[in-house]
Amino acid sequence: MASATSLWSPFLGCRQQLLAPVIAMPNSSPAFVRIEAKTRTRRDNRIARHVRIRKKVEGTPERPRLSVFRSNKHLYVQVIDDSKMHTLASASTKQKPVSEELDYSSGPTLEVAKKVGEVIAKTCLEKGITKVAFDRGGFPYHGRIQALADAARENGLQF
Repeated sequence: MASATSLWSPFLGCRQQLLAPVIAMPNSSPAFVRIEAKTRTRRDNRIARHVRIRKKVEGTPERPRLSVFRSNKHLYVQVIDDSKMHTLASASTKQKPVSEELDYSSGPTLEVAKKVGEVIAKTCLEKGITKVAFDRGGFPYHGRIQALADAARENGLQF
């Protein structure tokens, strides 16, 4: 037997009609209905922003995509040709030239981001890549992402 029941809302301070069915079994009391709100985490929001950016930014052989990922401990940068699905160059804080030169314990700082930007720009120029399309990965263009992009521009990459 299904029926609608009213529900008191502590947020609105009034009763609302609940349209979820309440199923009553024979010789038992009605089952309780649990309603949960859908929550979006900061990660979910970032991924949604990244999907919107990827609709507009595409890497080609002439102008590959410079993709940035920022975690709490490391920075990762890749230059990707999306038509062939190949990574042409990469740099991160896990690579020895960057990790040995800069000693950081609590995650990448602006100086570390600048160094990673220099490394990716030099690697790209060695491979003959001068123009890239910047993909910030859904992260705000601020702080470490901006420092990385500025350092890559200063060292010869165009975007």
